[in-house]
Amino acid sequence: MSKRSVTVRMKADLEYEAVNPQGNKVDIDMYDAAEKQAQSPMDLLLSALAGCGSVDAVLMMKKKRRTIVDFYVEADGERNDGIPAYYKSIHLNFVLVSPDATEEEFKKVVALSVEKYCSVASSLKSEITHSSEIKRPL
Repeated sequence: MSKRSVTVRMKADLEYEAVNPQGNKVDIDMYDAAEKQAQSPMDLLLSALAGCGSVDAVLMMKKKRRTIVDFYVEADGERNDGIPAYYKSIHLNFVLVSPDATEEEFKKVVALSVEKYCSVASSLKSEITHSSEIKRPL
């Protein structure tokens, strides 16, 4: 079993920084849209899902020796109105610009990527257990 970890540290009241053991950093903020400078945790969830689905889709298209002029994923999530405001549904729109790829093969690649290989998508549909504890420095 593989284990991952990050440390999230407060920088200011509504600003945080997530750092993995390798030192890679992601800024997070909870500002309103007008003041927003980083993604919120819920934005990051959409980004993680779209990013995860992208990696294998692109690799599979390249393995098929298809030319990729442009590729992106638009991720939209519908959130619960109450608290917690969790995602009730998420839609991913995969866009590929390629002179030699067919829509049918790209559709199959995306389905494989999201439904079989994407760890984030699998995590969203699984029964994840989580726990928490508090620690105070001595």
